[in-house]
Amino acid sequence: MKQAIAARADIGMSAGKLAAQVAHGAVGAMLKSPTELQRRWLDAGQKKVVLRVPDATAITQLAAAATDAGLAHRVIRDAGHTELAASTVTVIAVGPAEDAAIDAVTGDLPLW
Repeated sequence: MKQAIAARADIGMSAGKLAAQVAHGAVGAMLKSPTELQRRWLDAGQKKVVLRVPDATAITQLAAAATDAGLAHRVIRDAGHTELAASTVTVIAVGPAEDAAIDAVTGDLPLW
């Protein structure tokens, strides 16, 4: 069981902004997951991997792939209070789900 969170590399988020956006995605996708997967992931230690995508188009493509695979996911748009313009797409979180299911959608992405 794991969750993958992919963040945009092209918008220059500070470390703090990146951490906050990844956290928003992780929580949001988990809450959209089936209860049984939530429980299993929580019991297994909440494994996460943070990945890099080049731009918002890649996030849109990942969202479509996750939908096609039947995986819960959440695309995060920034509120615009600090570093980024409002509604800037920053991350997508996929899962939690079985490792193989997550890897089928995100396995080719580099680690952040």
